[in-house]
Amino acid sequence: MRLFVVLPLISLLLPAPANAAEDGARAFTPCRACHSLDPAERGLPGPNLSGVIGRPVGSDAGFDYSPVLRKARDEGLRWDVKLLEAFLADPAAMFPGLWMSMRGIEDTAERQALVKFLADPSSR
Repeated sequence: MRLFVVLPLISLLLPAPANAAEDGARAFTPCRACHSLDPAERGLPGPNLSGVIGRPVGSDAGFDYSPVLRKARDEGLRWDVKLLEAFLADPAAMFPGLWMSMRGIEDTAERQALVKFLADPSSR
């Protein structure tokens, strides 16, 4: 009988599982200075990221990409979860000469949460 009382109490002491959508939204917060996920929002310092997964690299119409991203687009490179995660780990290493001034996200869990957030519009 005591076991039924103790188990619920133990669950209260354990950390709550992280909400992946909240973690992704939190990871996207610094990105908002330059990027939007609202497809109608334009004129920011960075390209619009709405629907980024599946689209060609450097393909947001009307945005002036660095030559290295235009080259990647011309070569047919497309954003997928794996490519985006590698990019967010070290953008300058993936695309030397990139105009974006982001160091990268070292924390794997944070980077994965951001990629999931960007990949799944229903999580927003």
